[in-house]
Amino acid sequence: MLSDAAVRAAKPKPQPYKLTDGGGLHLFVTPAGGKLWRLRYRIDGREKLMSFGPYPAVSLAQAREERSAAKAVLRAGLDPMVQKKVQARYAASGVDRFETIARDWHSRQSLTWTETHAADVLQSLERDVFPHLGTFSVRTITPPVVLAIVRAIEGRPAIETARRVRQRMSAVFVYAIASGLSEADPAAIVKGAMAPLVKGRQPSVTDLAGAREVLARVEATPAHPTTKLANRLLALTVVRPGEVRAVKWAEFEDLEGPSPLWRIPAERMKMGREHLVPLSRQAVEVLLAAREFTGRGPLVFPSTRHAHRPMSENAIGYLLNRAGYHGRHVPHGWRATFSTIMNEQHRADRQVIDLMLAHAPDDKTESAYNRAQHLNRRRELTQIWADLILEDCLELTTVCGGSRR
Repeated sequence: MLSDAAVRAAKPKPQPYKLTDGGGLHLFVTPAGGKLWRLRYRIDGREKLMSFGPYPAVSLAQAREERSAAKAVLRAGLDPMVQKKVQARYAASGVDRFETIARDWHSRQSLTWTETHAADVLQSLERDVFPHLGTFSVRTITPPVVLAIVRAIEGRPAIETARRVRQRMSAVFVYAIASGLSEADPAAIVKGAMAPLVKGRQPSVTDLAGAREVLARVEATPAHPTTKLANRLLALTVVRPGEVRAVKWAEFEDLEGPSPLWRIPAERMKMGREHLVPLSRQAVEVLLAAREFTGRGPLVFPSTRHAHRPMSENAIGYLLNRAGYHGRHVPHGWRATFSTIMNEQHRADRQVIDLMLAHAPDDKTESAYNRAQHLNRRRELTQIWADLILEDCLELTTVCGGSRR
């Protein structure tokens, strides 16, 4: 491999010559003293030569980055030289760039979505797709390119996220076709090549000692304090993870009074009905601790990168994975933990426990009944649960003051 010193020291000779770096990349030195970075590669059985520009305008490190990018395009079955010309052709207007079309599609579709869902969709594209395909013309994106992106997500592992991202990419391609900017949907073809999604119960630890250990190990794992606080609030309130991630300060009532309550609006609930969550003393303490970090904005748990967006849908799950619970306990699993333990200890309160989980009753008449019923008993059970799950837990000052990732 070449070094910067060797490239600088290369002198002209009577005949042109090459200094090889590896992987097809070499520096072509002319008799006149010119130094040009070139890449030799093969596609469809033919050898081709691609130029990356002159040295020192293009450094050794930049040339290697260009080589890596070209190799990635080759692995996707495309000719990097042709792709470079196509990209240059559309760079000025950017009309048919994937990111441009995707953002236009999102701005129109989000008019009918909830704020939380709209943020989730855009965040997944910005995180997993735009860095790789954002500047590509939609006309040049092939199924192997799309498959490489979704398989990278599957490898995290995040099978469900990969499937959602593929669906969203497909919707963007369909929008591009309808707009006359493309002729094909490569994301649709990829569907059959993805890893299967095995549906079933969400993994969860359902014994009390094990659940306490989950919290202890998670809160001892390096992470941002708000991620740990979000996980503790999730364990205490046993709402769905999305309802914690996108919660706003305005949803809480009497937070420092005698009857603190979380009123989750219908548009944020899976069943489309407002859900009331009485808050235990410990849940209030979590929120007051979170307010020290995020109290100036509308969201309780915003993204650490974009304060106006909710925390990533994967943040709590990744924290559980790093704590050693991959495949054993997921964020949604706190609901099963609560249901199993509390139904065993309070059999007479089965209907109240179902209300606390916002489960829809099988009886349609009961389903239409006031969802605030048994609020006093729900408040009692909420406090009983908090005292159980947080026995011998870390103090919040220790949780928030631990090492960050």
